Amino acid sequence: MNITDSTPSPAGATGLWRAEFSATMALAVPIALTQLGQIAMMTSDLALIGRLGDTAVAAAALGHVVLYVGFMICLGLANAVAPLASQAVGARNPEAARRALHVGLWVVTLFAIPLVAVQLHSYPILKALGQPEDVALLAGRYLDGLSWSMAPACWFIAIRNFMSSLDRPQPGLWITLAAIPMNTVLAYALIHGSLGLPQLGMLGAGVATTIVNVGMCLAAGWVCIARAPFRDYRPLDGFWRPDGALTVKLLVIGLPISGAFLLEYSLFGAAAVMMGWIDTTAMVGHQIALQVAAIVFMVPLGIGLAATVRVGHAAGRRDATAARRSGFAAVALGILFMSAMALLVSAFRHEIPLLFLGGDADAHTVSLTAHLLILGATFFIADGIQTIAAGGLRGINDTRVPLLFSAASFWLVGFAVAYVLAFTLGYGAEGVWIGLSAGVFTYALLLIWRMAVLLRRPGLPDAVPAPAG
Repeated sequence: MNITDSTPSPAGATGLWRAEFSATMALAVPIALTQLGQIAMMTSDLALIGRLGDTAVAAAALGHVVLYVGFMICLGLANAVAPLASQAVGARNPEAARRALHVGLWVVTLFAIPLVAVQLHSYPILKALGQPEDVALLAGRYLDGLSWSMAPACWFIAIRNFMSSLDRPQPGLWITLAAIPMNTVLAYALIHGSLGLPQLGMLGAGVATTIVNVGMCLAAGWVCIARAPFRDYRPLDGFWRPDGALTVKLLVIGLPISGAFLLEYSLFGAAAVMMGWIDTTAMVGHQIALQVAAIVFMVPLGIGLAATVRVGHAAGRRDATAARRSGFAAVALGILFMSAMALLVSAFRHEIPLLFLGGDADAHTVSLTAHLLILGATFFIADGIQTIAAGGLRGINDTRVPLLFSAASFWLVGFAVAYVLAFTLGYGAEGVWIGLSAGVFTYALLLIWRMAVLLRRPGLPDAVPAPAG
């Protein structure tokens, strides 16, 4: 494919880089805040469930594990909307952008149906896996309400990605911010039977999440239909018309994204299991350090989606220079932010555990958590780099090779190093986190190398929509 690769003057290049940093930040900030809003919703759910007792908390954790396996599959497919729609927008091809959204919604639906069906029969599966009777029963009841949220949650993400491809991520943020208090009130009412609603306990928590996600999806759909600039793309036109070629293309891009998500998620699941082999203190320290990492991770996640959009726009215009600048500007922003977060977390490593455990926390648990947070400093930076670099590569539809990189990095390096250090060499919980850092750092280096190779070429890989006219 013939793509322009003009080189600006030094003065012009400085201005272009400055403009790129500004544009990436304008996209990334509302996306990151939206992701933080999602964590706030989940946190409020867990806080309410925590009032039902330890068994309920264990059941909720188990239910989330079951849900997220299916959710990761649908999430990868929903995320494939972003590069396809962004390339179409860059090519000034509104029909292709609209069709990318349509195909994303249909594919998510087709995958969600069997996955939800499996989750609705989770109780016998959990029992077969050796889970305690009372925990499995409560987890199954929770999933009876929660499983239905997977499809609307991923529809919302697909619509949100379409909005972001038009450089308008703000509606997704406002909808999420409005949903947080609604979710808290509805979950409380359905759990405890207030405001005239029935008392459903764990089932009520799951039902509340589903109702709120349906509402978020409907609100986002209304914005697309009724508000500019989204309505200019006529998002309902041709919704029922099948598009086999684009469906295949979305699957080719999206399924490797799902696979990479699952490989990373399963590594952290394996890390939690290994912490359980060590002792309860290791499990607590690991969960706190991981929760801190998850919160900090929301910002590079937003930058990563911004990179997908910006690189996709440039690829749609057939401008390799702009694609290269967009990708590496996003990585630079991520390194700056995550380095600052690593320093901040390291400086307050002894105070952070007390936010989760209280002032009378066990000194050994606080000390171990502080050590894990120090080890996590490298992990934070590498994790930020990998998600942003992966986002940049998705902007040019490159997802299959990153899937291979994730398998090698997370399991051949990350899991192997974690197991050997923790159990063979006796480093315990610290060894597990060194292994996690090694795996994520390897993945980040491989993705940066791949991005440098592909975006240095005068022609970008894979086909994007031809510019209109």
